[in-house]
Parts: sequence; C-alpha cells; structure tokens
Amino acid sequence: MRPLDETETTAVFEKLFKFTGNNLKNIIENPSHEGPDPDSGRYCFRLHKNKVYYVSESLVKRATNISRTQLVSLGTCIGRFTHGGSFHLTVQCLSSLASNAKHKVWLKPTSEMSFLYGNHVLKGGLGRITENIVPGDGVVVFSMSDVPLGFGIAAKSTQDCRKLDPNGIVVLHQTDIGEYLRMEDEL
Repeated sequence: MRPLDETETTAVFEKLFKFTGNNLKNIIENPSHEGPDPDSGRYCFRLHKNKVYYVSESLVKRATNISRTQLVSLGTCIGRFTHGGSFHLTVQCLSSLASNAKHKVWLKPTSEMSFLYGNHVLKGGLGRITENIVPGDGVVVFSMSDVPLGFGIAAKSTQDCRKLDPNGIVVLHQTDIGEYLRMEDEL
C-alpha cells in the first residue's frame, strides 16, 4: 500500500470533481474519528493492487505491521485503475459521493428496479432533477425517499429533459447498488 503519485492523484481528483464539484474539499479535509488517538488525523487516498482506498491516517499507520501480500483491503475502495491507466469509480464510493453530490436525480418508484438492474435512466422514470446539469456531468441517482441508488453521467441538460419524450435517456448508467449482488465475486 502506497500513496498515490502525481498522475494517479490527478486522475482520481478529476473523476471525483466530476461528481462533487467544489464539495471535493469536504472529502479531502474530512476529519477522521477512528483509532485510539484523540487526534487521529484525516482521511487519505492509498493505492493497493490497482485499487484506490479512502482510509484514515491512523488506520494506515496501524496497517504498516501487515505485509503487502497479506493485506487484502483497507478502508473504503473508491475505484480502480485499469490496465490502460484510466480510473473508474466503484459502487463502494457511493456514500461519499451521495453526501457531497453537486448534481442529483431522483427516480420514481416504478423505475428504481430498472436502474438497479443496470439500465439507463429514462425521462419517464424521472421524479426530480437538480438545476444547471449539462451533458457529461456526473450525477448521483436517488430514490424518492433519498436513498442513494447509484451514479452515472448526464446525457441531457436539465432544460432538454423538460421537452424530451418519455423514452429518452436522461442519465447513462455507470454503477448501482445492485452490483453488490451481480458482481459479488469481483468486489
């Protein structure tokens, strides 16, 4: 387990910024309340076997006693680097994204299951949408009862959604909480 280098940090922060905007500083400066120390520090990002973990500094200090080959996971896995070098967020970072999301979409109860099976969000299943979304923005998808379901990329702007037909795609699916069951062995 090692700290991220400059290019890896840039890739991770660019991807997180796409979803959180200026709220990214809330994730970076989040104080940690873990560990026996009264001042246990902050959270940091660490790389282990091409996966990026969001973990408290006190836990990283205590994990130095474990060899790299024996260490399976530490903290919350927020994403992974592909063999090509690009960074992909995973479903485990949903709680961090949901609490700091810049753009949000709420689904009607009838279309929640469709999204949880890996389908895109259609205009007919849209309950509410935040203002000022442009195509390509990162969007966190919620149920109408404010339960985070997943995230994706906006396919249409907020203004375009108003005049879109009910079968038009609003959010392109990236990940959802249904992956805990569908990809159980890989997580």
